[in-house]
Amino acid sequence: MKVLFLNGPNLNLLGQREPEIYGSMTLADIEDMVREHADRHNVEVVFHQSNHEGELVTQVQQSAGDYDYVILNAAAYTHTSIALKDAIVGSGASAIEIHLTNVHAREAYRRKSMIAQACIGSINGFGASSYILGLEAAILHNKAKH
Repeated sequence: MKVLFLNGPNLNLLGQREPEIYGSMTLADIEDMVREHADRHNVEVVFHQSNHEGELVTQVQQSAGDYDYVILNAAAYTHTSIALKDAIVGSGASAIEIHLTNVHAREAYRRKSMIAQACIGSINGFGASSYILGLEAAILHNKAKH
């Protein structure tokens, strides 16, 4: 199984940006943690981060056929990007939405996800562990399909 982790805007600042909200781990720390977990399950993982919506859309479009799942922390684009939603639907990507924080317990504008209806499911509020839980969800979903 092959999984693409896509990270949206400002996630490159993890560890320094509002650590009281997003934690002290960097994106590289999270990637290392996920790689270790993926290795134990014989899952190949690839990571990509971009602050540009169009680049994320292109990554989603190109993922179909190359990856079994896309695990997407679209960050702020979660709440605004019809383009990302359309890319998931149009490409047929099996996507899982993840967030470090509990978006439902935050500002009202963060409670609406434009991409949720195009995703298999959503995981939020577990900090860096949301990435592991997203990977576990993909593994379990994949087993259920076969």
